[in-house]
Amino acid sequence: MARTGVLLSIGAVCLVSGSLATGWWLGQRSAPRVSGAQASAERQIQLLQDRLTSGSASPSDQKQLLQLLLASGHHAEATLLLEQLADQEPERWQIRLLLAELKRNGNNRSAAERELRQILNRQPDRIEALQLLTLLQLEQGRGAEAQTQLKALMEKNSKPSPKPQVLPIGLLLADLQQQQGQQQQAAATYAKLAADFPRDPRPLLALALLKQEQGDSKGAQESMALARSRQPENKEPRLDRVAANWGLASLAAPKAPSPTASKTPEPAAPTP
Repeated sequence: MARTGVLLSIGAVCLVSGSLATGWWLGQRSAPRVSGAQASAERQIQLLQDRLTSGSASPSDQKQLLQLLLASGHHAEATLLLEQLADQEPERWQIRLLLAELKRNGNNRSAAERELRQILNRQPDRIEALQLLTLLQLEQGRGAEAQTQLKALMEKNSKPSPKPQVLPIGLLLADLQQQQGQQQQAAATYAKLAADFPRDPRPLLALALLKQEQGDSKGAQESMALARSRQPENKEPRLDRVAANWGLASLAAPKAPSPTASKTPEPAAPTP
């Protein structure tokens, strides 16, 4: 829940296991290697490219080639490979999302946005694409446009009642509002999500973090306690860790009394 850089982490979201992943080696720079290892990697790249050209490359070959190209810094060739794969398999949105991330890393934001629009034309609620698009828009000073887009999606998916996809879209909207200094609007968004999804602790946890950052420790404690109460049958240790990190010791889960404890209650320790 750390706020710093949260939109950036949002942009590099995890993808389906076993498929091309957004986080794969983007921006990675290999540590200096001996010339023999470099030569071996280049030979492997050439072998895989030959298979791709002849049409005999398997999906595993394509995946390995992409890894090697990115790890070796051949981003232009990796981009061409991704473009080819994305055109061959347009239903695999993960490929195009990785392509968009690669183009963004290359400072080609307009091209990255075009890739994301292609995903969203097929799946308007695809949250991974929305996250990266929101980041691109924010980087270009188009935060208001991004907010309008997210609010329209929330409204569309809230009739007659909120659908599950409203929650991640709303969390993204609230985070964007905070990035633009709209703390009150963000708090209102979290409160609405908490009311629309009464069994999910995430909106209240995010609201607690926001209040803590604003110096409202009491409000943070109240929101954290409400978040904990939403899962009474399933104790969530992560909430305890978050509370401890914030210094909200009074929100730590109560320990079970010792069997040998005295019946006479001890004076309560002061709460920080």
